[in-house]
Amino acid sequence: MASAFANVALIGSSAPSRVHVPGRLSSVNLVSFGISKRAFTAVRAPRLSICCKAKPETVTKVMDVVKKQLALDDTKPLTAETTFSSLGADSLDTVEIVMGLEEEFGITVEEDNSQSIGTVQDAADLIEALLEKKAAA
Repeated sequence: MASAFANVALIGSSAPSRVHVPGRLSSVNLVSFGISKRAFTAVRAPRLSICCKAKPETVTKVMDVVKKQLALDDTKPLTAETTFSSLGADSLDTVEIVMGLEEEFGITVEEDNSQSIGTVQDAADLIEALLEKKAAA
């Protein structure tokens, strides 16, 4: 009967060794790699962003609602890429913004959708999608 071999890579000392498990027909080859003063760096891919780019009128209305809910003056710069957190909004403020958007546009935003809103553009894109869905129904 032939015995089975398995190769295992371990990080640690650099001396290869052979381990035999008694009572079994297999043995394991251990190969380890030494790392001296180096660390594996995490590689983070850029976040994939797919959006439908809402109409400019929708973005403007969203900005108006955000300004109203956060009591921002007109001198505060606000663009489609502006995040709610950069405006000082906490989670309660975000909920109030979503409620204001629901009232303004006559839509209902589900909780899981509301958690995906981070910027003015995110909100406008979601509103456009919900309005299209509402019109199709």
